[in-house]
Amino acid sequence: MERKKKQKDEAFTLVELLVVIVIISMLGAFVAPRVFRQIGRSKLDLARPRLALVEDALERFAIHCGRYPDDSEGLEALIVMPDDETLDGKWDGPYLKRSLLLDPWDTPIQYRAEGEVNPGSYDLISLGADKAEGGEADAADIYND
Repeated sequence: MERKKKQKDEAFTLVELLVVIVIISMLGAFVAPRVFRQIGRSKLDLARPRLALVEDALERFAIHCGRYPDDSEGLEALIVMPDDETLDGKWDGPYLKRSLLLDPWDTPIQYRAEGEVNPGSYDLISLGADKAEGGEADAADIYND
């Protein structure tokens, strides 16, 4: 008889388990938004270095080929030699892995040969979290310097 009572005292009741589940759920409700906000910030922090890698590859392309890719060639010129006879023997690519032509939100990085933000040079643009032009905060467009 004594053993049964001892076993009963050691077990959790349904109410105790429900209280613990509610407490864990409440903690999750407070912590989860902060974690997801940090993930958004982390992607934002990764966008500029990714643009810098593409910028470096464009500079190497320009050193070897004597020019930057034009708008029709785009960033694909860093992966595959453009159909330009003047580049025969000069192109020394690929200059970058294809996966690095995507921003942290898996959207292709845009290239504009005639820069609007960088006049006299080129623009590299990550569209941000909203994957569309414009936006604010995490959704803001990110340009190369």
